Amino acid sequence: MRKVDIIGVGMTSFGKHVDKTFVELGAMAILEAMRDADIKPSQIGAGFSACVLAGRLFGAVTSGQTIFWEAGINCIPIVNVENACTSGSTAINLAWTGIAAGMYDTAIVVGVEKMIVSQLGLISSGDTELDTLEGLVTPASFAMRAVRHMKTYGTTPGQLALVAVKNRLHASLNSLAQFKDPISVEDVLNAPMIADPLTRLSCCPNADGAAAVILCTAGKSRHFKSRPVRLAASVLVTGSYENPLDLVPWETDARACQEAYDLAGIGPSDIDVAECHDAFTISEILHYEAMQLCPEGEGGRLIESGATCLGGRIPVNTSGGLLSKGHPVAATGVAQIVEGVRQLRGQANGRQVEGAKAFFAQCMGGDKDGDARSCTANILTV
Repeated sequence: MRKVDIIGVGMTSFGKHVDKTFVELGAMAILEAMRDADIKPSQIGAGFSACVLAGRLFGAVTSGQTIFWEAGINCIPIVNVENACTSGSTAINLAWTGIAAGMYDTAIVVGVEKMIVSQLGLISSGDTELDTLEGLVTPASFAMRAVRHMKTYGTTPGQLALVAVKNRLHASLNSLAQFKDPISVEDVLNAPMIADPLTRLSCCPNADGAAAVILCTAGKSRHFKSRPVRLAASVLVTGSYENPLDLVPWETDARACQEAYDLAGIGPSDIDVAECHDAFTISEILHYEAMQLCPEGEGGRLIESGATCLGGRIPVNTSGGLLSKGHPVAATGVAQIVEGVRQLRGQANGRQVEGAKAFFAQCMGGDKDGDARSCTANILTV
């Protein structure tokens, strides 16, 4: 397999974009990524577009073709991707696989979403799923894991709240983040309850936004203007859905992370900065453990120690994460990679992790029978 580099990244701000369609948002991110790489549309070999809600909300089909055409890209294979919250990172995995296998020399990925719309309603794993019909909507599922983690390992409400406080601090240093005003542990604990113990500030907000990444075979990446960053590993897995299940960790999560370490040939101690799927505060604590940043059960104590804050041993979600940067579902996995590239290039401005050489991105999508429907793990290196 050929080695794969990232040569261009682009991203809109996340938040409310009432004046932009999802097509316009996607094209904005693509054009920025193309400028970053100094690449022409004719030099791109394939396109992968992630968009979860466009068909449901706007009646759009094959939206990727429309988005890429808006940015001047056509006459190439274009694949539309939907894989819940991992839609964007799944698209990256497909592009990485195609380039590594020699199918293309270059590929572009865009993730885009419009979610701040009145008709959206509650996001769940599917209205045809028995668990959903019985009330296991997404916040309830994560609340159950939080209660189990607290009961098993002594994790406290204050430790959960610290995740939201930390990520809001990081978001205050990111001009593209949705929410930047500081919050305290007390603010999180006293916010309206959504599903005990998760309050409103324990849950990620909906957002509009887009992010794009351009990948290239490493043999040709230095022909372009930007400093290339190696995509050393890209892993996509799905769940086993086997009973009995442990409602603390996701087996899928740990398996994806270990496969990524094995593929990249490095270990947890080599990671300098990470982004994870902090859809809820408990999520980040569980993902610490899956990424092996701490032993199982120690995630609450890890956040309390300050290790995952900027200036700590292993800063996590320096972008602000889903909790404060925002969560336009299909754009999230791509935006994580944008953050990683900028960290490894030394372009993260006030939230820069000095000397960062290895970056881990973890993303997860959808619950099914107590397991995850999809999980991705990507490792970037310089």
